[in-house]
Amino acid sequence: MKAVIAEKPSVAREIAALLGATDKKDGYLTGNGYQVTWAFGHLVGLAMPEDYGLPGFQREALPILPNPFLLTVRKVKKDKAYVPDSGAVKQLKIIEQVINRSDSIIVATDAGREGELIFRYIYEYLKCSKPFQRLWISSLTEKAIKQGFDNLKAGSDFDGLYQAGQGRSQADWLVGINASQALSIAGRGVYSLGRVQTPTLALICKRYLENKNFNVKKYWQIQLGHRKEFVDFKSLSKTKWEEKKLADNMLKAVGRAGTATVTGVENKTVSEQPPLLFDLTGLQKEANKRLFLTAEETLNIAQSLYEKKLITYPRTGSKYIPEDIWAEIPALVRSLEARAPYKEAVKKLKWGRFNKRIVNDVKVTDHHGLLITETVPSTLPLNEQAIYDMIALRLLEALSQACSKEITDITLQALHYDFTLKGCKILEPGWRGIKGNFKEEDGEPVQELPDLKVSDELKIKEASVLEKKTKPPVLYNEAGLLSAMENAGKEIANEDERKALQGIGIGTPATRAAIIETLFKRDYIKREKKSLIPTEKGLQVYEVVKDKRIADVAMTAEWEMALQKIENNEADATDFHQSMKAYASSVTQELLSMNIAGQNQPELTCPKCKSHQLFIRDKVVKCPDEACNWLLFRNICGVQLSLSEVENLVNKGKTSLIKGMKSKAGKKFDAHIVLKDNSETSFEFDNSTYKKK
Repeated sequence: MKAVIAEKPSVAREIAALLGATDKKDGYLTGNGYQVTWAFGHLVGLAMPEDYGLPGFQREALPILPNPFLLTVRKVKKDKAYVPDSGAVKQLKIIEQVINRSDSIIVATDAGREGELIFRYIYEYLKCSKPFQRLWISSLTEKAIKQGFDNLKAGSDFDGLYQAGQGRSQADWLVGINASQALSIAGRGVYSLGRVQTPTLALICKRYLENKNFNVKKYWQIQLGHRKEFVDFKSLSKTKWEEKKLADNMLKAVGRAGTATVTGVENKTVSEQPPLLFDLTGLQKEANKRLFLTAEETLNIAQSLYEKKLITYPRTGSKYIPEDIWAEIPALVRSLEARAPYKEAVKKLKWGRFNKRIVNDVKVTDHHGLLITETVPSTLPLNEQAIYDMIALRLLEALSQACSKEITDITLQALHYDFTLKGCKILEPGWRGIKGNFKEEDGEPVQELPDLKVSDELKIKEASVLEKKTKPPVLYNEAGLLSAMENAGKEIANEDERKALQGIGIGTPATRAAIIETLFKRDYIKREKKSLIPTEKGLQVYEVVKDKRIADVAMTAEWEMALQKIENNEADATDFHQSMKAYASSVTQELLSMNIAGQNQPELTCPKCKSHQLFIRDKVVKCPDEACNWLLFRNICGVQLSLSEVENLVNKGKTSLIKGMKSKAGKKFDAHIVLKDNSETSFEFDNSTYKKK
């Protein structure tokens, strides 16, 4: 008997049907010598500090460096404490029973770093020692699954992948837990920092402040209108005047001159190669630009298309395919040819001359670039159809020939001032003919020009002064932020470091969407129209950490490179782990030693758990321990409690008489706020005051 472990029930059902395991049981399917069961994502994860018997948010307990790390069943918040997820506990028990009844295991979790980690943490938690093989597939079509089972790989082939996943998981724990607690202690508030989260926040805040503090300057240029051979076109002055009056004077002089002379003509033919296939980040960027979808929404849609067998594995970081997949490409194109939306686009391809630029075995990572499958959808929800179309049309573009253009740069002279204009003529549409999109997205507008030669005299039909402004760095939208995360190395000032980290990003294609969503959940960033901007809380955190190593984009990019080397068995995971422990210790001390505004607040011990120092904020006073979670809102019935009254309440169990509070009915009253035995608050009225009222 063989156990098959998938990542989720839907995938398990597909595999079970193909294997003939059709007998449904509670939490698994069985038949034909197989038992097919599943996880629900991460059933097992790294234990939290309290699982080691360590108090949280205690200066003397930091840094927390588990040795060894413990694993625990996934936990959920219930009331004010975290408890094991009952669904996870039940499914883990089923997996254990399935494995115990089997001779060997086939790992069918998603074929990537996180999928490998999901299985290995379960395997390790259950203290299993049975042999296992790996199902490594890039799509859920019947053909792909069959080929995968015919070519099962040794589990040990993916030890590097597991070690990279484990290294990422433990590094995030070490940095996230220690840095968050250290900053919270130093800053008397609840803060969250992370290995990738904080450098990403730093990117957003830095760009926002550059934009906000940018000194916009006005300048003026002169635009001339011309006509030749029934073609209208315009030229623009090279000179930029900083005073409008000077530009206006020049305009009058040019108008009196009446003509401009062609002084230079430069023609060059440009061959524009087609785009490569989408990787996940590329798809998320395109979907954000075209459809205004968030990175997380795009990932969820792509995952749905994958599970419907319509596209290949979406969490890919590659834009290429291996040589052995090339033979399958014509069949994919033919499957599109039968569908009306793609019929005309397919006709523009040159059969027998497909562009092989996307074939590169060396540049294929865990998975190849995003492809459609031979299963073409008939009807899909609107956004799913739009994402599918993007992937399908990108394939057709990638297989097309280069777009050939003739670019013409012209210089004119009027009254000894130079004017320029640019023209573009499409010689061979190539890949741009697939969607009929011939314009550069962010480039200067180009125009069709008549035949112009040096010394030609052109009449000035019209002339005008254009007011322009210098532009600040554009605020990030999600597409821009994904690009910045993908190419984090470009942000590095040191040229040698920048070259070394060229093409290295922070986060991975599979995790970037979750990182952005985490910043939203922490209330560090918000959306303003299409832009991402920091909240007041986000800026507050940034101002504290911007010069600290926790916000260093270069260092985070180096870690991603180190994890990639571990995955490829080119580096030692132990060395990486030791460096992360040293880094976490250093960052913790750096944050604990800071003197943050608000340090003069009273040091108060939680009246409920009596073991943690309270965090005092403008709106609330709270215990940092999630299990205790004692909370006091400082605004009570319309009156803000002063620090001294908070101190009285916590230390003495009672405030002085608080005057002018308002009841729900709008009536004013005076009362003491007192702590009851269970640490909840209530009112105590002064009898004499009460009688007077």
